[in-house]
Amino acid sequence: MLASLTLLLGLPLALTTELPTCTPLVPVTFDSGTVPRLLGDWIYIIGASKYPPHLEELKVIKYAAFSLFPGSHEDEVNVMEIMRVNETCVVRNSSKIQVFRENSTLMHVDENVTAIAKLIQSDKDFLILNHFNGNFPGLSLSARTPNVSKEHLEEFRAQLHCLGFTDEEMFFTSEKYACPLPGEKTDEGDTESQAG
Repeated sequence: MLASLTLLLGLPLALTTELPTCTPLVPVTFDSGTVPRLLGDWIYIIGASKYPPHLEELKVIKYAAFSLFPGSHEDEVNVMEIMRVNETCVVRNSSKIQVFRENSTLMHVDENVTAIAKLIQSDKDFLILNHFNGNFPGLSLSARTPNVSKEHLEEFRAQLHCLGFTDEEMFFTSEKYACPLPGEKTDEGDTESQAG
């Protein structure tokens, strides 16, 4: 009887306890200033994906930085990526991002592999992409510097939880695995980066 009474008295309290609210992801509506704001250097910070090929890639990337610069026309952005995949630094200069202004979508094309994403409204020093591949959600955060506040990281992690990701499905990169710039000498006097 006491257990039943405790359950009945505790139920209204449990029902009024608010669950964390999930802020909707609001895509950027592209205008003439959108692409110029994207140009420059970015550090990949954290990502999560349910899309199997992207998930496998996230598991092995320890660090990634990329630069976006103007392509051959206003709806194209060239990408240079420097990343540490397991223990090897890789440099890629061959990929492009196609900008589809009519539906505010970005499509990254790299060696016959495409990834489609919406740019999400955020602080100007953050690049949040909502990736979609069929019914597989994905979300990534890049920043102008590797120094993202704990508060911003917690907000992003909360958004990932809202999308159904667990902590085990979130993959962070670390500046301690940063690769030297192409042609830059390492402490051993060798160049470490490999073109890809």
